[in-house]
Amino acid sequence: MTTTDTGEPALTIDELAARAGVTVRTVRFYSGRGLLPPPEIGPRRVGRYGRDHLARLALIEEMQHQGMTLAAIERHLRQLPPDLSPHDLAVHRAVVASWAPESVETLSRRELERRAGRPLTDEDVERLAAMNVLAPENGDGAAFRVDAGLFRLGVRLLDVPLSQETILAARTALIEHARAAARELSGLLRDAVAERDAQDVKSLSAHMHPLVVQALLTTFQRSLKEELREWVDTARTEEGSFADEDASSA
Repeated sequence: MTTTDTGEPALTIDELAARAGVTVRTVRFYSGRGLLPPPEIGPRRVGRYGRDHLARLALIEEMQHQGMTLAAIERHLRQLPPDLSPHDLAVHRAVVASWAPESVETLSRRELERRAGRPLTDEDVERLAAMNVLAPENGDGAAFRVDAGLFRLGVRLLDVPLSQETILAARTALIEHARAAARELSGLLRDAVAERDAQDVKSLSAHMHPLVVQALLTTFQRSLKEELREWVDTARTEEGSFADEDASSA
């Protein structure tokens, strides 16, 4: 794998397929249908793919996992804004995946590294296990039961400059608040349909589930952006104050 001048990973089609857990033939098929943007052409006319291709490919695979037909996926992708960032595509995939049944696969160490697109040290595997992304199938460490929905996120967290304790504490906070929100929303919906028959309740639940999940994700994303913006603004203000103090004392 190489990188562009901006630090963007430049993957060959083989590397892209390995990271996404699909075949090269599948990538070419999706590209031929216009589901993936064309790659950048590098030296020796070799196509180079980046995060956008990987995020879009993950979204396509998720929609297929949900049972959507190829025609439905094409229609869905055409409705998305063309300038969505890889981050936006990842959020969109999270919405699609949120009402999917849990998907657990058993992978060998070699297949685990192929899916990750990188070598995994024993410490990496231990961190993924601590995050409940995977668990050893047996004592010899030759195979692992992997939560397919969390695996890509877990691999990305390996490079986050935070301690494992901080990541696990953040995970605990998210789970606790998510359960509290789910409990309160369930109570509101339960009270709203208390007088209806079972079929109406089931129908309402089926319609509300994806809407509630999308609302929670969108609200959390915006709230987090506001918190981070306030944090950065405060840090800049404090940095400016320190600079003024240093200038006055010089």
